[in-house]
Amino acid sequence: MSKMEDYDGPILEIDKLSISFFTRLREIPAVMDFSVNVMPGEAVGLVGESGCGKSTVALGVMQDLGKNGRIVGGTIKFKGRDLSEMSDDELRDIRGNEIAMIYQEPMASLNPAMKIGKQLMEVPMIHEGVGEKEAYQRALEVVTDVRLPDPERMLNSFPHQLSGGQQQRIVIAMALMSKPSLLILDEPTTALDVTVEAAVVELVKDLGKKYGTSMLFISHNLGLVLETCDRLCVMYSGEAVERGSIEDVFDHMQHPYTQALFRSIPLPGADKNAHPLVAIPGNFPLPHERPPGCNFGPRCDYFEPGRCDADAVPMFSVEGVERHSTRCVKFEEIDWNAPLTLAEKKEKPEIGKVVLKMDALKKYYEVSANALFGGGEKRVVKANETLSFEAHESETLAIVGESGCGKSTFAKVLMGLETATDGEILLDGQNIEQVPIQKRDTKTVADVQMVFQNPFDTLNPSMTVGRQIIRALEIFGIGEGESDRRERMLELLDLVKLPRAFADRMPRQLSGGQKQRVGIARAFAGGARIVVADEPVSALDVSVQAAVTDLLMDIQREEKTTLLFISHDLSIVRYLSDRVMVMYLGHVVELGTTDQVFSPPYHPYTEALLSAVPIADTSVEKTHIVLEGDIPSAMSPPPGCPFQTRCRWKSEVPGGLCDTEIPPVRNLGDDHQVKCHLAEDILARMEPVIKIAAE
Repeated sequence: MSKMEDYDGPILEIDKLSISFFTRLREIPAVMDFSVNVMPGEAVGLVGESGCGKSTVALGVMQDLGKNGRIVGGTIKFKGRDLSEMSDDELRDIRGNEIAMIYQEPMASLNPAMKIGKQLMEVPMIHEGVGEKEAYQRALEVVTDVRLPDPERMLNSFPHQLSGGQQQRIVIAMALMSKPSLLILDEPTTALDVTVEAAVVELVKDLGKKYGTSMLFISHNLGLVLETCDRLCVMYSGEAVERGSIEDVFDHMQHPYTQALFRSIPLPGADKNAHPLVAIPGNFPLPHERPPGCNFGPRCDYFEPGRCDADAVPMFSVEGVERHSTRCVKFEEIDWNAPLTLAEKKEKPEIGKVVLKMDALKKYYEVSANALFGGGEKRVVKANETLSFEAHESETLAIVGESGCGKSTFAKVLMGLETATDGEILLDGQNIEQVPIQKRDTKTVADVQMVFQNPFDTLNPSMTVGRQIIRALEIFGIGEGESDRRERMLELLDLVKLPRAFADRMPRQLSGGQKQRVGIARAFAGGARIVVADEPVSALDVSVQAAVTDLLMDIQREEKTTLLFISHDLSIVRYLSDRVMVMYLGHVVELGTTDQVFSPPYHPYTEALLSAVPIADTSVEKTHIVLEGDIPSAMSPPPGCPFQTRCRWKSEVPGGLCDTEIPPVRNLGDDHQVKCHLAEDILARMEPVIKIAAE
């Protein structure tokens, strides 16, 4: 089948699609009555929480549902032809040639034992019978297109020699090799840092324009969809619940689930005390336990018994708006602009005395340059370079930076999993930087606890939830006996708002958000004074994120905990932190209150981080700063200022200071510190990166 250049209808036309998976026991409907069209050159976002069926739709388009999955209703047409009626040969020709897919995990698409150039050249050689020389030229061109440095060296590298962002660019280059008409992107940036994500998203947009490719962009991040797509389709529990242009859905939403989703994400202006996030009540229904009528009914504020749960709800067109539709029987009666009445205002806790003080903390690792055989010279990795700060009782201090900036290393030293190379950590005035965890007394261990990023890895799969919490109580020496501890365990379940019946459940019976709550209960079992939360919500869905974040805040108010919140998601940081510490390559480059750090003057790196964060709000205007290049390696950091290789302000500093000297820490007033050579007057001229347009 040759490429049909003259085709002008929808590139992709999904009509009333239903997909089920068949197990020995039952049929599990994954997608029901799903319709969406992608027009030539259009980018359509598919948004929803995990388990809603968005990846299943993509696999349906690729005709790759495995042996248990089947299309049980409706059609998928590509350029007017029904994909299910094509032969295997025709499908093989279309896949990779006309339709390309980019997955979440770049390494899953690359062959680890084969050089990048060869993998790219294979595409035109197999699909178009092109000769080796021309294939190499095309590979070179496309690697240049995805803005990778030194393209020839890239083609000669193996995948493991590239960073995650570079690998993802290679995967995008591979998808573009055959100039497909449709590109399906399945969460392509979830595993990447926010600055790398911004660059990849920018790249995808530019390439879409250059090649005229239509895109189906699957994501749970509404901000990203706003930045990349023309239209979007919101999915809930296997169904499309709302479809329309970005403006229609963001500013004139017509479905309660879309509204609930927006209320659970921290937009600029949200505040943990004055405007708490509103989590969606209840849980996502399992595919074989969906309620009658509207799937969202049991969790909806506008639910009306006898009407919303009577019959299956079809898609309704929104009057007067082209191509905007909703799956809600009451959409015309709901006042969509009514202010939120539910949210209670929380009291801001008094910030107390200093609990934790770090003074010039350093953590260096020695590694052999030839790591494989342990020979060769020793090199020093400076994971943390003279970190100093104080954290107070009831305070949330956010630690922000890209992967490799040293934030997790610092957490390990604080927890006693590593000891410091130099400097001090004082907990209530006691030095703990040289005491490894096995030598710490029980109270210190109970006082400093951690909540991890991935709740799945931290629970013992063969022990009930209650037993795991009781085990923590035993270790912390809390409670007189078994019955005393059991009672305390049930109180901890109350604290994290889990039903007491969960004490007898196994971790596999819990959802991700519920597991994370168990992790939090365990961290607070010994009355922790300091809790290090390492990306505690990044593995969770948006609506669950809101619930877990608010839970942490509530517990903090009650227990006066000091929360060290490690994250790269600046929207959540802005929402919940009192002070922010920005790290880059082991250095603290900026430290101040949240208001100071989020408004100019900024450290140039903070400025770039703020610009990179996708914000799901059409009234926000952002200054566009895309960082060039990747983060340098901690094994060979650049001389002078660690950020100078990517800084857009470098030319403002005279005499090449940035190249030769590490900047001093400067106080901009009110304890707002910046590590930068820029002169005061230049800092004062900085413009805000995030502006909210006047209504």
